Amino acid sequence: MTRDPRYYDVIVYGDEVPGVFAAVSAAREYRRRTKQYPRVLLLSKGNLQAGIGGHLVRGGLAYLDRSQIEKSIRDDLGLPTFGDPAAIYKEFLQRIGVLVVGLDRSKASTVLRQMLQEAGVDILSYVEIESVVKGQQNIVSLMTSKGRYSGKQFIDATVNAELAQVAGARKLKGFETFGLPESELAVSVVFETQGLSIQKLKQIESTYLKRFTNLNDTEAQSFLLAATGNDEELAEKLRRDMVDTAGNIKTMYAGSDYIDVRSPALSVAYHSFRGIKLSLLETGVMLDKANIAILPGGRLSWNALLFTVTGSEAEELARKGAKPTPNMLVEMGYIEKWFNSIGATVTVPSELYIRHAGNIKDVVQPLTGADMLMGGVPAREALGTFAYQFDVRGGIKDFDKIAYEKGITNLSFTPPIFNIGIQHAIVRTIPNLAVVSPASGFVGLAASAGRIVEFNAGVAQGLGIAAIIAILGNKNLADVSNLDVRKVLVDTKRLPRVFGIAKLAEASRMGAIDTLGDVAIA
Repeated sequence: MTRDPRYYDVIVYGDEVPGVFAAVSAAREYRRRTKQYPRVLLLSKGNLQAGIGGHLVRGGLAYLDRSQIEKSIRDDLGLPTFGDPAAIYKEFLQRIGVLVVGLDRSKASTVLRQMLQEAGVDILSYVEIESVVKGQQNIVSLMTSKGRYSGKQFIDATVNAELAQVAGARKLKGFETFGLPESELAVSVVFETQGLSIQKLKQIESTYLKRFTNLNDTEAQSFLLAATGNDEELAEKLRRDMVDTAGNIKTMYAGSDYIDVRSPALSVAYHSFRGIKLSLLETGVMLDKANIAILPGGRLSWNALLFTVTGSEAEELARKGAKPTPNMLVEMGYIEKWFNSIGATVTVPSELYIRHAGNIKDVVQPLTGADMLMGGVPAREALGTFAYQFDVRGGIKDFDKIAYEKGITNLSFTPPIFNIGIQHAIVRTIPNLAVVSPASGFVGLAASAGRIVEFNAGVAQGLGIAAIIAILGNKNLADVSNLDVRKVLVDTKRLPRVFGIAKLAEASRMGAIDTLGDVAIA
């Protein structure tokens, strides 16, 4: 009997890096166990000819967010700077040749394509999910703009859990777990500059810093006031942020493949030129302190330009392929003019960096901020460990207000160091479906740490393995435990170091924040 050529063992929707890793991990695990290539398909609504890798490639996010582990803990445990990531993520970075955090998107796309080809994964671009055919609770097939595709296990790697939504999974908008469905993290256009050397950039910033902090420089102070909408209090706050505790100006720090901008001097200069207040919540746009990746050919990639969006707008942007809006492109015109004035040209990527677009409900085991601060899943079943701050770059509108109303005034937490599992990504009500993205089953601030690619790479590797365990055992993803996956990682000598740390007092404080909106995600 000839099998339907559009029937697959595993179907992944979305070409974000974790989606690619899930597909590759599944294919590799099937081949390891059976000595045969499985049928694995990666579908994307994006143009895979323009690059594979979602927002890291077509969105140009070249400055990688890496695991953040305190030096004292690293020293005690004998860990390198970024701990011990998932094997597939380490392989990815090594094959690209990443020095520290700077990712060349062209090389990244090439390596991801090679990994998919080596694993025998089929890929298809420009695919829209139109509907889902289900048998009882399970997905049976996807009706798409390119036809019908059937499968056994499904993995959604989109930022808005798009496949899961079409399949009937319930999803909360924005930060609805706080009762704030229209409050959402800012999105970014991550642009590249060329023709601006690191030395020249340092000199420009140093000049701005010296002038903005000099109260006797009346011209510079008028520029500073123009950037604050004549808000003297904000102007003073910005001046204070330009010097350290010893009174020295806070110049940028340049590493081997990255630059960390520590002061708002460049932001002030741009907003003065632009004539709009340096306040994201008031104006809807801000050139923030930049994380800059240093790329080959004298290119610099800037993760700095923020735009406010509502929960509904983030969902709409994701559904429309993460394309910049006309207003964003207008702002990029001003960015281009300003950088031209300091000797640089600007390149705009084809897609946005959407940090977050809500979270699915009804997962096997939701992951809360308190869970993360308690060290994550138990060490005996952990698939690795990750650490990252609760990063809400640009802020969450009205979050402080509702917290204060409930008597919660301390919203500062150290980065959680937590063990990784897969149960927060598997949809309990659609047991052959998982979502590995910022839209997984996170509660509250957990999404701000759980949205990071390096974390999701570890989850994706586990889900790819779990999908094959499910297929060969004639069961669903929801029937596969963390322990089942861990055994494979141990047997294949790919289990990273596990070192999650419980921070009891902070976990207790976070527990109150997790329930701010009285909305259960389970």
